[in-house]
Amino acid sequence: MSLGATISEPMLRIENLTVSYHRVPAIHHLSLALNSGHCVGLFGPNGAGKSTLIKSVAGLLAPETGRILIDGIELSGAAPLIAYLPQRESVDWDFPVTVRGLVEMGRYHHVGVTGSFTTKDRESVESALELFSLAPFAKRQIKELSGGQQQRAFLARAWAQEADLYLLDEPFTGLDRTSAKALSSALHALKERGKLLLVSHHALAEAEALFDTAILINGELVSCGTTSEALSPQHLECAYGTAVYSGEHPHHAAS
Repeated sequence: MSLGATISEPMLRIENLTVSYHRVPAIHHLSLALNSGHCVGLFGPNGAGKSTLIKSVAGLLAPETGRILIDGIELSGAAPLIAYLPQRESVDWDFPVTVRGLVEMGRYHHVGVTGSFTTKDRESVESALELFSLAPFAKRQIKELSGGQQQRAFLARAWAQEADLYLLDEPFTGLDRTSAKALSSALHALKERGKLLLVSHHALAEAEALFDTAILINGELVSCGTTSEALSPQHLECAYGTAVYSGEHPHHAAS
């Protein structure tokens, strides 16, 4: 199913995707298409396959069936277009790199690891630091940042990379309200600049405030559309079951 389709190729097209662990499908026969300029929330109960889907689109998990196209390009050739931000607990925050150094990594596929930075490369880094309000922290080691600043630093690296598709796995987990608000503003800025963001999230109550589009899965696709449509009571009951979901509107429900 497609949202906001145009005559151009969708930024992300997934066709009949099945991904298994030890021959047990985590997601199966999932198809959807999404265009640029959307901030898409990915919802579903625990074990629904949210992280599996994001890792598959990031190219970290091989599909059993189906294919993934990024701007019409097979996934194997689209790596420069994709930025993946894993769950925070999987990041080594003790890695000895400054905020500026992290953002500069986004330029490596343009210049090569041993290449020399051009004026354009340096301007891209400075632009990313400014866009995500990180210039004052450029010389800090990443572990010295708050949780929200750390997430924004990875978004800045992706901006410097010139990525078009941003994949974020539970980026709001563990953030205080101020940090979450700053991260939400950063995601909105990327959306307004024509990027596509696919963000796994668990708090249904925050869905409409954060995302203009939502995908609901539970092993397979349940719904995809505007946030209010995709997370309708009927769809939530289908995904979560009556034992978990009480029939409340997403503004009041929690997963």
